[in-house]
Amino acid sequence: MNQTASPITRRLAPAVLQPALLLSALWLLSACLPAAEPVAKPAKTVRLLTVGNSFSQNATRYLNDLTKSAGNVLIHQPLVVGGSPLSLHWEKAEQHEKDPKAPAGLYGNKLSLKQALAVQPWDFVTIQQASIKSHDVATYRPYAKQLHDYIKQHAPKTEVLIHQTWAYRRDDPRFAVTAPKPGEPATQADMYRMLTSAYTTIAAELGVRRIPVGDAFYLADTDAKWGYQPDAKYDFAKKEPTTLPDQTHSLHVGWRLAKQTNAPPKLAIDGHHANLAGEYLGACVFYEVLFGDSVVGNAFVPAGLDKAHARFLQETAHQAVANSRVKPATVPDAGVK
Repeated sequence: MNQTASPITRRLAPAVLQPALLLSALWLLSACLPAAEPVAKPAKTVRLLTVGNSFSQNATRYLNDLTKSAGNVLIHQPLVVGGSPLSLHWEKAEQHEKDPKAPAGLYGNKLSLKQALAVQPWDFVTIQQASIKSHDVATYRPYAKQLHDYIKQHAPKTEVLIHQTWAYRRDDPRFAVTAPKPGEPATQADMYRMLTSAYTTIAAELGVRRIPVGDAFYLADTDAKWGYQPDAKYDFAKKEPTTLPDQTHSLHVGWRLAKQTNAPPKLAIDGHHANLAGEYLGACVFYEVLFGDSVVGNAFVPAGLDKAHARFLQETAHQAVANSRVKPATVPDAGVK
């Protein structure tokens, strides 16, 4: 230290240097320590009861996989009757009230709706209309309200949701009819517009939220890059087909070669049910609504689904759910095919 420094300066120097040395030591110590692990987000458990048919099965096929990948827990009980409309589920509930032992009031798991409602403290119970009737709002009444009220009577704390199903693929035979009956959809866009109007109307009447799977399907199907386009080059007149049309980016099962007894295979189409991509899209929508989290970036992608396509489907599901929260569903002109 400078020998010419004043006595006061010599007394203050240690007091100034000590805090600085202490800070330096703390910095060196922190630099040597391992970085702190990020705090894990607590797992969320959702209990779901789905009252539906093959469409509810389609839309929840990969829901548990997405849930596990996100670090959450799903408890899911399906009550399914193939092709069933709302009226059938209500009739089963009525039958059980009349005779608790009657098989007609039970599902495949040997439980009635009332009994299933008592199995868990369900967070959500979903209902839906059969796809072939989904365009006609009259077919929802009075059964949607009867089911809603019955569910709330026996599970007051659960939230009832209405699962909006999807329109058939644009090349489905339903849309090949030259002169559709009055009130029947003539195109995919017609069917989507009509079923969306019906589901939105019933959701408003019941005061419940929609799970907008149908919105997501239509967004994806009409996307300029990822939307499905029928194969214009395929020879459908061929008597003994050995190959299938190009069905890139289809969300529906579509064309297949159906075996026949003592005859060559023939072309058959299922333009109703979801294929792998459609099931993944439906599950992404369900996940966002049930867990309130974005599905975009979820690491689960089922085998056979291209990762870029999966990312598009995640983003489409996210968009559909976001849109459903802020505005009613809208569609292009119904003349669009």
